[in-house]
Amino acid sequence: MKALLIRDLKLAMRAGGGFGLGLAFFLIVTVLIPFSVGPQSALLATIAPGGLWLGALLACLLSLDRLLALDWEDGTLDLLATAPLPLESVVTIKALAHWLTTGLPLVLIAPALGVLLSLPAPGYFWLVISLLVGTPALSVIGTFGAALTVGLKRGGLLLSLLVLPLYVPTLIFGAEVARRGATGMEATTPLLLLAGITAGVTALLPFASAAVLRVNLR
Repeated sequence: MKALLIRDLKLAMRAGGGFGLGLAFFLIVTVLIPFSVGPQSALLATIAPGGLWLGALLACLLSLDRLLALDWEDGTLDLLATAPLPLESVVTIKALAHWLTTGLPLVLIAPALGVLLSLPAPGYFWLVISLLVGTPALSVIGTFGAALTVGLKRGGLLLSLLVLPLYVPTLIFGAEVARRGATGMEATTPLLLLAGITAGVTALLPFASAAVLRVNLR
C-alpha cells in the first residue's frame, strides 16, 4: 500500500495535474473575484468564505479526469484488479494521493488567499478547519466519479457533470462553517455535519468505486 501511494504521488507531480495546477487555479479564482465584484472591503469580507470554498472545490475538480485515466491507459488497473491488495484499498489510496497533492496544498494556502478577499480575522481558523475536514470528501467523491467515467472518451466533461451535484452538500456546510466563524457565530453544528459527510463518503464510496471499476474492467 505504501509503495502504491508513493507511486501515485509521483505520477500526480509528473502529470502536472495535482499540486501546481490546483494551486494556480485557486489563486486565479481568488484574484478574479475582487475584479468582478469591485474593491469594496465589506462586500469582499461577506463573500470571502463562500468564494474561497468554491475556488477550492473547482481546483480539486481539475485533476480528477486523470486520477484513474493514466492507469487505465497503460494497463495498470488490470494488474491492480488481480493483485492481492483489495480494489477498495486501491481506490482509497488513490483518493488519499489526490488529497495530499491537491486538497492539502489548498488548505495550506487558503489563509494567504483569504487576505486578498479581506476575510475577517476570526474566519481564518474556521476556514482552515472547514477545508481540512471537507476536502477529503471532495477527493473520495471525485475518485468515485473517476471510476464511473474511466475509459470513456471525453470523460472529463461527464465526470464534472456527475461529481458537481455530489459536491454540493460539502460546499454548503464547508462554506457555512467558514461564514459563521468569520462573523463570530457558533460553527460547531455545520462542522459536525461536514465531518459526518466526510466520514460517510470515506466509509461507503470506496466500495462503490471498486464495484464500478470491476464492471468497467470486465
